[in-house]
Amino acid sequence: MSEPYKIKLENVFEGPMDLLVHLIKKNEVDIYDIPIALITDQYLAYIDWMKSMNIDFAGEFIVLAATLAQIKSKMLLPRHERGDEEEEDPRLEITRPLLEYIQMQSVAEQLGERPLLEEHTFPRRPVEKGLSAPSEQAYIKVGLFELIDAFQGILKNLSGEHRVDMTAEKITVRERMTEITEILEMKGSVAFNELFTEALTKTAVIITFLAILEMAKLCLIRIAQHAQRGTIRLFYI
Repeated sequence: MSEPYKIKLENVFEGPMDLLVHLIKKNEVDIYDIPIALITDQYLAYIDWMKSMNIDFAGEFIVLAATLAQIKSKMLLPRHERGDEEEEDPRLEITRPLLEYIQMQSVAEQLGERPLLEEHTFPRRPVEKGLSAPSEQAYIKVGLFELIDAFQGILKNLSGEHRVDMTAEKITVRERMTEITEILEMKGSVAFNELFTEALTKTAVIITFLAILEMAKLCLIRIAQHAQRGTIRLFYI
């Protein structure tokens, strides 16, 4: 029996701090007043889910999970005052590095938007009349955890009659990658949901998701979301 296919996140996908930022944005909470119990539980749920999907992630995720659990335990203890000074909020242990990380991200994005030497010196070819070029402004980058949220929504809509067995499915992740590549070569881009509309078993649906992650890791595709409609699309690179 062959071993189940695993996707290694390595350094090409978002890390533990990105997951924390995602949860804070998703729950629309104040970074200075993080509901630590809620965020910790959701963080651990993401880790458990990635394990169940055979997604191999770095040890930094576990380290941050342990830090969150420790802060959560401190928050459950009664706070005592020492003289006129209150004890420091335990959440600052994660708030400070989180703020630094967000600031570094912002600077990196600003630097990435600057034109590189000689990159923008060539004029763009005019678009022929009657043809409309796709607007890059309409799409925004999709991160790993936004993609996971979208996929979890797809899984919830599936019937639970199929048992997930990553070794029993006839099609492999590599074969599914080839199929997706053929679709993209023909269409140029495809909606994320379209890849799951066929009569697929639950295992085949998971294999499709793992194939998408592998293709993104290998820089074979670009994944973006329409700013207004919220539709996630895969673009062939």
